[in-house]
Amino acid sequence: MASFLWTVCLNFLLLATVTKGASPNKVVDVPFGRNYMPTWAFDHIKYINGGSEIQLKLDKFTGTGFQSKGSYLFGHFSMHIKMVAGDSAGTVTAFYLSSQTNEHDEIDFEFLGNRTGQPYILQTNVYTGGRGDKEQRIYLWFDPTKGYHSYSVLWNTYQIVFFVDDVPIRVFKNSKDLGLKFPFNQPMKIYSSLWNADDWATRGGLEKTDWAKAPFIASYKGFHIDGCEASVNAKFCETQGKRWWDRKEFRDLDAAQYRKLGWVRKKYTIYNYCTDRVRFPNLPPECKRDRDI
Repeated sequence: MASFLWTVCLNFLLLATVTKGASPNKVVDVPFGRNYMPTWAFDHIKYINGGSEIQLKLDKFTGTGFQSKGSYLFGHFSMHIKMVAGDSAGTVTAFYLSSQTNEHDEIDFEFLGNRTGQPYILQTNVYTGGRGDKEQRIYLWFDPTKGYHSYSVLWNTYQIVFFVDDVPIRVFKNSKDLGLKFPFNQPMKIYSSLWNADDWATRGGLEKTDWAKAPFIASYKGFHIDGCEASVNAKFCETQGKRWWDRKEFRDLDAAQYRKLGWVRKKYTIYNYCTDRVRFPNLPPECKRDRDI
């Protein structure tokens, strides 16, 4: 009997080891000024609790935004955001990484507002060599206006993973062997902004921003950056195995994480470029590798 119980316990431990996700390291919350600075409309940014929290304001005159002080090649970047509440149609809250070249790389979270009572849409996209056209849209499984939630990107030479509260919602693999460019040699800054995009953001521009509801407020805290800081002239960041996000266990999602991704795909995905045969009659080569179909 003792031998049987020991075997059961051992199998349980082995199963736990196999199915436990290689989750990102614990996020370290820091004040806004540690890693970021305003970029435009400084008077539309409000600092709270010594800069541990900020609010971005959008009115009929302007929105506002901020950017990281440094540029990075690979890492883990996270932000706690509480979205514009109420009638947010026409507004876009963006959190993204971008290089500054003509053939730029970019990794996007874009939160598309909606009429009161309708769900927010989260759009993700990846630009490589200046070309995007890789949009995916999901509904969130919570109301992002009721409290803070974590939105993060893990980026290394093998993959880019989009996380919402540590749930992977999208994976973009390095598919250079399939002829697809991958961001690996252009340092990126991190940006966030709140702006008016009622020409396209809500129902393709049919729902316009109701300025009678302004000002629109998005709140932020956390401001976590754990990346390989690089100069704009850097071609490569020597990190293989030296940083936690570059170790072997972060080269792919594990079985538990792929199950979570499948859950998001099945229940919350409302648009996926990989299944859009009007725009892409031929399946983009990366879609199978990224498990987007």
